Amino acid sequence: MEPGSSRPGHGDVVGQSTPEVVVLIDAPAWRAAVPRAESLARRAAEAAWAEMAGDGFLRGPHGDAAPVGAPAGGMTVLLTDDRAVKRLNADHRGKNKPTNVLSFPGEGFGHLGDVALGLGVVRREARDAGRKVATHLAHLVAHGTLHLGGHDHIAAGEARRMERAEARIMRRLGLPNPWRGVS
Repeated sequence: MEPGSSRPGHGDVVGQSTPEVVVLIDAPAWRAAVPRAESLARRAAEAAWAEMAGDGFLRGPHGDAAPVGAPAGGMTVLLTDDRAVKRLNADHRGKNKPTNVLSFPGEGFGHLGDVALGLGVVRREARDAGRKVATHLAHLVAHGTLHLGGHDHIAAGEARRMERAEARIMRRLGLPNPWRGVS
């Protein structure tokens, strides 16, 4: 919920509420790298849930179709440093290196999951792609949220569907398509 707001979830699907998105900044350097990082991350996650709900993209835990509509509950976005993401990646995926975004599906009623991003990797990827850190942050939060909704990109067809959903989410946010110009 936005500070000072009395209404939970306020996505852009008419009559559709979005899950509560809590953004935690564990690495203060995020505040300097992305002004209003909390608000941007929250809006990106809400736009991703709205995209999935509006287009019937929500999947159950086994890839099965879930009821259309934003799920009830909440998620957390953790903006942290590469050291913390490296530790999470090693502990949960067996990969002893930092990565840009990690998604952890929720384990209980009302907990949709968690997304964690490491600033160093996000900053380097944005620089290498000639993008703003804020734009890359929004894209990666959307990407991680799509994973929480049951999407993956292992198979080529699903990867393409996920990329198209990400492009639509970025358009909802008024940001450039992250896949334009990528071969």
